[in-house]
Amino acid sequence: MTAIDTAPLGGVAPPTTVHLSGEIDIFTSPALRRQLMSTLHHSTSLLILDLSQVSFCDAGGLAVLVGIQRRARSMGITMALTAPRPFVSRLLRITGLGRGLRMVASPSRQDERRGR
Repeated sequence: MTAIDTAPLGGVAPPTTVHLSGEIDIFTSPALRRQLMSTLHHSTSLLILDLSQVSFCDAGGLAVLVGIQRRARSMGITMALTAPRPFVSRLLRITGLGRGLRMVASPSRQDERRGR
């Protein structure tokens, strides 16, 4: 379901990135919520949820994203989404959540812009 990249010891901490995959729905939301809550306790000041491999998201999945964002904010952590597929982007836009959930460019796109 997820893979987590955490910051190395010492130096400036890069963002904590969680790569989500598959379906985020009523069946998978409780486990995802628990895993993301645990991740918050070990996160750097920026938590990025990579949605590039999410194939489906329902209201339960959206509720997890909003809830984790609120919890992150209360802990002084900024949560952002990256690389949603068109279906998820459309869902965020239609529900109005696209205005409240921060979006950042995917790391591969940032590298492309830098000429790497």
